[in-house]
Amino acid sequence: MTTLARRLGTFARYVASSGNWLVWFMCLLLSVYTVALVSQGSEFSPFVDVWLAIITKLSLVAVAWTAVVRAGFDRREIVFSASAITIVVAADSYAYFRPGDSDQSQTLPDIGYFLFYLLIVTAIVALARRQRHPPGWPVLLEGAIGILGAGSVLAALLTPILDSVGTTIEAGATAVVVTYPLFNAMLVLVIAGTAATQGPDPRRRWMLLVLGLMIFSATEIVYLRIGDAYVTGTSLDAGWAIGLALVAVWIDASSRQTETHSHTQDSVAAVAVPIVSTGAGLGVLILASQVPVTGFAIGLAATALALASLPLVSRQIVLRHQARTDDLTGLPNRRALYGDVTARITREPRGRRALLLLDLDRFKEVNDSLGHNAGDRLLVQAGIRLSNELREQDLLARLGGDEFAILLDDVGHAEAVDFAIRVRAALAVPFTLEGIALQTGVSVGIALYPDQGSDLTGLMRKADMAMYKAKSTRSGHHVYRSNDDSHGDLRLRTLSELRLALQDDQLIVHYQPKIDLASGSVAGVEALVRWQHPTRGLLFPDQFLVLIEEAGLMHALTQRVLAVALDQARVWSAAWAGDLPLSIAVNLSASSLVDAELPERIESLLAERGLPGSVLELEITEDFLMSDRDRARDILARLRANDIRISIDDFGTGYSSLAYLRDLPIDELKLDQSFVFPLKDDQRAAALVKSSIELAHGLGLRMVAEGVENAATYDALAGFGCDQAQGYFISRPIPADAFDRWLADRRSVAEPVAT
Repeated sequence: MTTLARRLGTFARYVASSGNWLVWFMCLLLSVYTVALVSQGSEFSPFVDVWLAIITKLSLVAVAWTAVVRAGFDRREIVFSASAITIVVAADSYAYFRPGDSDQSQTLPDIGYFLFYLLIVTAIVALARRQRHPPGWPVLLEGAIGILGAGSVLAALLTPILDSVGTTIEAGATAVVVTYPLFNAMLVLVIAGTAATQGPDPRRRWMLLVLGLMIFSATEIVYLRIGDAYVTGTSLDAGWAIGLALVAVWIDASSRQTETHSHTQDSVAAVAVPIVSTGAGLGVLILASQVPVTGFAIGLAATALALASLPLVSRQIVLRHQARTDDLTGLPNRRALYGDVTARITREPRGRRALLLLDLDRFKEVNDSLGHNAGDRLLVQAGIRLSNELREQDLLARLGGDEFAILLDDVGHAEAVDFAIRVRAALAVPFTLEGIALQTGVSVGIALYPDQGSDLTGLMRKADMAMYKAKSTRSGHHVYRSNDDSHGDLRLRTLSELRLALQDDQLIVHYQPKIDLASGSVAGVEALVRWQHPTRGLLFPDQFLVLIEEAGLMHALTQRVLAVALDQARVWSAAWAGDLPLSIAVNLSASSLVDAELPERIESLLAERGLPGSVLELEITEDFLMSDRDRARDILARLRANDIRISIDDFGTGYSSLAYLRDLPIDELKLDQSFVFPLKDDQRAAALVKSSIELAHGLGLRMVAEGVENAATYDALAGFGCDQAQGYFISRPIPADAFDRWLADRRSVAEPVAT
C-alpha cells in the first residue's frame, strides 16, 4: 500500500506540474466518473455508465494522441500504447451501443481487447529495446523469477475459470473465455518480467506504465472470477479507466522528455519484484498443501523458488572472490597471498622461491598533497606496471596501503635481484596524476625460500626487514641477511620515537652561517634540523630523515622547521630594530614540494610573524625541477611573488638538462661539496668549480659553495669570484644562542676566523 500510495503521489505531482490542460481535464473527468460509480452503488445509470464513461475514455484517447503528435510519431512504444488505448475505448463504446445480441456484436469488442493486449506487449518490447545497455544475466534471472512467480499465482487463480469451460459455456464462446485469461496472464507476466529487469534504476515514468497495466490486469482478473455475477455500473468499472489513465499519463510524460538514465539508487525497488515473486511461489506451494491446485501452478512455483536460490549461490561465489581481492587494484589481497603461497609450499616443498616486499617511496606525501583520489590512481597504475613484469606462474598481491608482495617461483638469489632491478626501473618512469608528472621510487626487500624461511609468515618478516634496510641505505633493493634483525628492531623503535619527537619538540634547529666572500660579512644562515634524542643524544639528519620520509612525516617536519626558523627570524629582527641583515635558508624535500598549497602555507607563516618574504630562502633539489617542469614553474613563481628567494641545492650532482636555469625563477645555486672538497688538489675539480661560477654569473645568479673545510679552499673560491661560502672552516651548525655569541665576536671582522 505504501508503494502504491507513493506511485499515485508521483502521478499527482506530475499532473500538478504538467501545464497540459488536456491532462487536467482528463483527470477531472476520471475523478467525477469514479466518484459517481462509487456513490451510485450497483444501480445502472445511463448518464454515468454510458455517457460519462465514454467521455472520460475519449479524453484518454485525446491525451494519448496529442502526445503522439508531440513526439512526431518517432517513438514506437508511444504509438503502440496510444493505439492500444484507442482500440479498447472503441471496443467499450461499441459494446454500449452494439445492435442486439448477434455473434458479430459480441465478437468485435473481444477482438478489440485482444488487439489491446498485443499492442501493449509490443509497446513494452519496443520500450525495453530502447535501453542503451542490455541487462546482464543477473537482471534477466530476476526477470525470469518474476515471470514464474506471477505465472504460478495466475495458474492457481485462473484454474477454476478454465475448468468451467465446456460445462457452463457454449462451444462457440469457449475460445473467448479461454483466451481472455491467457492474454491477461501474458500481460501480467510481461509486466512482472520487465519490472524485475529494471533493477536499481526504475524511472518514474516507466513505473506509471507498470502501475497502470497492473491495475488494468487486476481489474480483468477480478472480472473473470466474478463471471456471470458481474453487473455494469459498479465501482469495478473504474479500475479499467484508472489503469488506462495512468498509461495515458505515461505516454504524455514520455513525449515531453527525452530519455534519461537516472543513477539514483533504489535498493528496495531493485529487489521488490524478485522478493514478491519468490513469496508468491512459496504461497502457491503452501496453498497446494491445503486445497487442490494444478500441477502446472505447482511446477511454476517450484521453478521460481529454484531459480531464486541461484543468486544466493552466485553471491557466495562473488563474496568469496571479493574476500580474496583488493577492491582498489583488483589484485589478490593479503588473504589470497597467504592461501596461495601456503598451497604452493605444501604442494612443492622443495622448490626455490623468492618473496619480494615492495613499498612505494613518499606515497603518504602524495596522499597528503594531492588527495586520496590521486593516491588511489597511483596505486592502480603501479599495480598495472608490476603485473606487466610478472611471468605466468608468479603471484602479485597488494597487502594494503602502498605495500605490494610478489612471489617468484623457481628463482634464486641472482634472479630475484634482477627482477627487483626491473621492477624499480618500471616504477621509476613518472606517473601522471592530476595533470602532474610525479616521479616515485620503490624499495624492495627480498627473502628466499627455503633458505630464509619455511613458511610465508617467516618470509614476510624477513622481507619486511630487508625492505626497510633498502630504504635506510637508499639502495633500492636488499636481500635479507642474518644481521638485519637488529636493524629492524631499531628502525621500528626509532619510527615510534619520531612521532613523539614531533609532538614533544625534540626536533630542533641549528644555524650555519654563510659568508660573503667579497666583504667577509655574514650574509645569511642555513637552518638545519637536529634531533635532540632523550637517550641517544643529538642525532644528525642522516640518522632519521629517511625514516621521516618513510613514515610520511615530511610535511610535519617541514612545517616544524619553517615555524622554528621564522620564530628565530622574528627574534633577530626585534633585536636589530626590525632590520634583519641576513636571510634564513630552509631545505625543502621534493616530497614537500608536491604540496600545491605550500606557497600559501609559507605566506601564512610569514604573515603571522610580521616578516617580509625576503627574509626566507628555500633550498630545493634538481630532482623536483626536472620531474615536472610546469609544476615547478608554477610553485616557484608563486613563492617568488612573495619575495621568497629560491636556491638550487646540491647543484652539479644531477644528470639533467640545465635548461631549467633559463626557464625557472631561480636566485641562487649551491655548489655541492663533492666539487668543493677536492678543489685545492684537483685541477679538473677547480676547472669545474670555476666554470660553474661563471655560468651562474652569466645567468644573473648567485653562487654559494658549501663544504668549505680549510683556508685554501676559501681563498680559491674567493679568487674564482664565488659569491658566498659555508662550511666547518667558517662555523659548524650551532644553536641560535651560540650563533648570537659567534656573530657578536666577529661583527667587526672582515676576514673569516676558524672555529
